[in-house]
Amino acid sequence: MLYQRRKLLKLKEKFFKQNGGFILLRQLSKREDASGTTQIFKEDELKKATNNYEESLIIGRGGFGTVYKGILADNRIVAIKKSKIMDATQVEQFINEVVVLSQINHRNVVKLLGCCLETQVPLLVYEFISNGTLFDLMHTSIEKENNAIWKTRLRIAAEIAGALSYLHSSASLPIIHRDVKSANILLDDNYTAKVSDFGASRLVPLDHTMIATVVQGTLGYLDPEYMQTHQLTEKSDVYSFGVVLAELLTGEKPISFNRPEENRSLAIHFLSCLRENHVSEVLQVGILNDENKEEIKEVAILAARCLRLKGEERPSMKEVAMELEGLRLMEKHPWTKSEINLDETQSLLQGVSSNFNYETGDSSSNHEFSGYDSLKVHAPMSLDDGR
Repeated sequence: MLYQRRKLLKLKEKFFKQNGGFILLRQLSKREDASGTTQIFKEDELKKATNNYEESLIIGRGGFGTVYKGILADNRIVAIKKSKIMDATQVEQFINEVVVLSQINHRNVVKLLGCCLETQVPLLVYEFISNGTLFDLMHTSIEKENNAIWKTRLRIAAEIAGALSYLHSSASLPIIHRDVKSANILLDDNYTAKVSDFGASRLVPLDHTMIATVVQGTLGYLDPEYMQTHQLTEKSDVYSFGVVLAELLTGEKPISFNRPEENRSLAIHFLSCLRENHVSEVLQVGILNDENKEEIKEVAILAARCLRLKGEERPSMKEVAMELEGLRLMEKHPWTKSEINLDETQSLLQGVSSNFNYETGDSSSNHEFSGYDSLKVHAPMSLDDGR
């Protein structure tokens, strides 16, 4: 028994070193703010918290690992992510990300509490969010109050945008999420959005660009420019967020084999409807009414701008967040709408979103269309009737 115990301790020490434990301790000693928020958990306490990783406690599976619900000795409910095998060459980067993510303190980002490095693959410990995902809300539940649905969806969109804007520009080191999708947006008891799953995330270098050897992400949300060039920028997250906006508007999945082959991608289908001025046909049944017609039109235009093929032509997440928050403020204080010159607003919308060529990224006066690569978005759009 003594021999087995020593053998186990040596194995734990080996994994701790292999997973960058000493690098993490060194990093934490340099950053007082991180040492106060990042906890290094023992393997035994996480085993106990999950009843030895009981199958019934699995709350999620993904491309980067399995997530278990656990209860710590101090009665905190947590989500414990068992990552997949990590490349030894990425250990230092992984540790840097743990330190950076553990310092993020944003109400719409799932909080990383700490990690365990005594196992063959690192374990990450997050705060537990109780109400499922945005994907579940849109695709597996039946909602009744249509205007309330839209208000909730607009608020959730603004919260996601605000969190991504924070990650891109306000975190101590900018972070590209790299796998923005509705399944990675968790919802708490009040349906407050929490951006989660940073398994694919990368810290942004000073030039805000990096070449990825392997394209990572989820089909239907992947930035086509990133897929072609392998060049990762924060605008890749903007594209993926554009798909999430299209989901919120349509209630449809990002990839669907129920649609014709050329429109299986929601991004292509949504933009095609916008191009042909048939956006009302693709909106979720019952979501549109006289009160929210203008808001839905503006969110649809914003989604189209996020989905431009050229990354440099997309807005930044900061701009997106400001526009969505502006719409929410107008919704809360409708009297402000009367203070706006509507003709001027229409003119501004035309300037932003019409006559845009999605292939070249240029504005043009040519109004002929030739498929997805030359989609143009026109404002105002016809939103007289829901589907």
